[in-house]
Amino acid sequence: MSEGRLFKIIYYLLEKGRATAPELAEKFEVSIRTIYRDVDSLSSAGIPIYVTAGRKGGIQLLDHFVLHKSILSDKEKQEILMGLQSLGAIQYQDAEDILTKLGAVFQTAQTKWIEADLSRWGISRENEQKIFQTLKQSILESRVISFTYYSSSCTGMRREAEPLKLFYKDRAWYLYAYCRCRSGNRLFRISRMKEITLTNEEFSRQMETADTVFPMTEDMGAIMEIELQVPEEMAYRIYDIFDDQDIAKLENGYRVTASVPENQWIYEFIMSFGDQVEIISPKRLRENIIERCRRALQHHRKE
Repeated sequence: MSEGRLFKIIYYLLEKGRATAPELAEKFEVSIRTIYRDVDSLSSAGIPIYVTAGRKGGIQLLDHFVLHKSILSDKEKQEILMGLQSLGAIQYQDAEDILTKLGAVFQTAQTKWIEADLSRWGISRENEQKIFQTLKQSILESRVISFTYYSSSCTGMRREAEPLKLFYKDRAWYLYAYCRCRSGNRLFRISRMKEITLTNEEFSRQMETADTVFPMTEDMGAIMEIELQVPEEMAYRIYDIFDDQDIAKLENGYRVTASVPENQWIYEFIMSFGDQVEIISPKRLRENIIERCRRALQHHRKE
């Protein structure tokens, strides 16, 4: 007997309300006799399932039935609660109420195993929650948003976009959306989105399979292979950014070999090391850093 089929029968009845034995037999590709045996098995397990005769009869569950704790193991109940706690840790607003209700249904004590604050330093957590609530509403209701975007290639450009999904990557939140100004899908860093307005205009665009791969931002830049060498006291800096497989321990330091986008970020990151980094390759990266340092020195020497 398939336990998976028993669960599917319950979910089907919860969704449809009532079903006939022939309907269930066709749905799960078994005989009508097997369906009646499944009903007996569910009833024996304490599930309030019953069969009524007549033209409007069929197989159904008692009104107001919810999944009873008897069909879930202790481990499964904990997994469900822990999953909801992870949503609560990233400020999903409804998670706490759901946790409280399910904890009562399961009669299981909740273990606070995770806590996260994804708001940025110096930024009001309440303000960020308002932004995320606006973006969540725009995605769920398929409504166009308008905002001012500050990218490395332009200053304060007004955009209109059709939001599709939120991403969290490398300690930053991004919005994946169809940009009407660029006539294509783009990835916007949320911290650079200002004056976000939720419009009343609806759109019909949907996420496609290809969109599930994390894309790069419009100003990310071409990929560049770099090789750096840093002293031991800088280990914490490179472990914050690069994968372990990109880092090799040397006798007196570390070597980093990685593929990174060539944009403003990588130059600012390397310059932040001061004299605690050696650029092995590529040559143009070293030359560009020298030029940037020269301009910075010239700027600060101005009277």
